[in-house]
Amino acid sequence: MAEQSGSPQARRSILGFGMAGLAALALAGCALVPKPNQPPPLPPEQARPQQPRPEQPLPALPTDETRNRVAVLVPLSGPNAGVGTSIANAAQLALLDTGGQGIRITVYDTSRAGGAGAAANEALAQGAGLILGPLLAEDVRAVAPAANHAGVPVIAFSNDVSVAGDGVYLMGFTPGGSIARVVDYARGRGLARFAAVTPNGVYGERAGRAMRETVEHAGGRLVGMQSYDRDAASLRAAITRVSAQGAYDAILVADSGRIAALAAPMLRGQQILGTELWGTEGDLGRTPALRGAWYATASDVMFNQFRTRYHTRYGTNPYRLASLGYDSVLLAIRIAKDWRVGRAFPERLLRDPGGFVGVDGAFRFDGSNIVERALEVREVTAAGSTMLSPAPKGFE
Repeated sequence: MAEQSGSPQARRSILGFGMAGLAALALAGCALVPKPNQPPPLPPEQARPQQPRPEQPLPALPTDETRNRVAVLVPLSGPNAGVGTSIANAAQLALLDTGGQGIRITVYDTSRAGGAGAAANEALAQGAGLILGPLLAEDVRAVAPAANHAGVPVIAFSNDVSVAGDGVYLMGFTPGGSIARVVDYARGRGLARFAAVTPNGVYGERAGRAMRETVEHAGGRLVGMQSYDRDAASLRAAITRVSAQGAYDAILVADSGRIAALAAPMLRGQQILGTELWGTEGDLGRTPALRGAWYATASDVMFNQFRTRYHTRYGTNPYRLASLGYDSVLLAIRIAKDWRVGRAFPERLLRDPGGFVGVDGAFRFDGSNIVERALEVREVTAAGSTMLSPAPKGFE
């Protein structure tokens, strides 16, 4: 089970998790290093799981005149409890690693009776000035109206760009950023003609839109694009159709590594491009035809150090998405120095054009409240993958 409380700042960051001490992580300037004589952070809280009857007052939380309240909304029960607990644990770890000043976190279970909407209402009634989460797009939609009415920003962990806006900021990894990065890299290597195969459904539609926009912006030409159902026969037919549309230098397979592995033998001799979905798959190189493919993802350098620290504290490895919990708390802590207790969260600071830095590298929110990330480009190898182009250190 995971819960939380915390505070700091930064922009350039180096994470060093050693046996002798806590991490040092920077978000826009200052290193987040615990002070040796600093009192420990407040113990984590968790909202009571039962939903009180409307006529009953919500359970009171301890008064805190030195910290603002931040709610973390994640599933702690049900089918997504594993990833939700991992995110909550990571948020608590960020507080411990930074000393726990400025904010106090309470975790609310979005899988409880009443769902994410009930969890958000309770968090708001108990004084939350910022909401981190939820994880799922449908939960973000359930939370957003009440949060917007209360003037409380939501930094959601979803990757569904349709939920962004009106006070909702998206931290999740989206296909648009990774496609833009890998296409720009390909253009820099002289590739000009592009094609794509995309799965039917919301993800495929968004990946296809991002591919069109990116290729045009990069000065390339999109020769053709075809969609498919997620089975070998439909994928084979889509590749045949797109190949008939004209010759291309590189083709995007906008799907998981498993689907890309099915496509790769049909694309021998072509430069294959992947999406951010490949970043969590360590066995891409097991398919010989996929070796040499390029994709863009967040660097694992700092995440690997975070994983070691997480395992030391919790005795298990975190889900890859746990970094969202860690980085969102670092962001809240950095802004907390300009967030007077009892006042509204200074939402304007979320739009810092210089961005922030966390476990997943540099990031910032664009004009649509969608996260923009500094990603590295990797190439699939027999041993897994190797870096071709490092992630930028920040934003100009």
